[in-house]
Amino acid sequence: MSRPHTERHLVTRIGWLRAAVLGANDGIVSTASLIVGVAAASAGTGEVVVAGIAGLVAGAMSMAAGEYVSVSSQSDTEQADLARERAELVSQPAFEREELAQIYVQRGVERELACKVAEQLMARDALGAHAQDELGISEVTTARPIQAALTSGAMFSIGAAMPLLMVVVSPTPLLVPVVSIASLLFLALLGAVGARAGGANVVRATLRVTFWGALAMALTAGIGALVGSVV
Repeated sequence: MSRPHTERHLVTRIGWLRAAVLGANDGIVSTASLIVGVAAASAGTGEVVVAGIAGLVAGAMSMAAGEYVSVSSQSDTEQADLARERAELVSQPAFEREELAQIYVQRGVERELACKVAEQLMARDALGAHAQDELGISEVTTARPIQAALTSGAMFSIGAAMPLLMVVVSPTPLLVPVVSIASLLFLALLGAVGARAGGANVVRATLRVTFWGALAMALTAGIGALVGSVV
């Protein structure tokens, strides 16, 4: 007697994990860079806090809206392809069966067996078989706009709150180094957690997010100092 397949693959996390890591990373990097840039321009703690809060709110809304629009476009494309495939299954079922069988032949299945597999799968769920094997659309990879928007917006807010909290607890003269160092540590932790959850190389992911975060903060600090000296 066969037992049900209970193995859980990491790819099932790809939808929400991408949105979560992107949102948190953008929240930390953009807010920390904004804070460091404003602070480098010799602004007071009050002004820095206001800028940080404004960046958090605007960034979270922008991230959520951007994810929703982007993933909705993907979903629209998927639905258009499925509608076309559904129509073709009605108008030319024999051609679609042959097309599915040919996909299995190209993967190494013998011709006769491929035809039987295609026939059986189409008898059970023709559209599902073509969606997965011809179009590459499955339950795991299908677009979920609302999930992506909520995840990105929420994780951006959490990420942005971290450097903003450092502004509140940091002495004004040490605000720039404290926020910078703390934000790099937050990014390193995020990279490690994201890599761990996705089964990727932890060291490589950590170095990647930390490097780009450091570069962003360095550039905005330089621009802030330049503008502050001119103004």
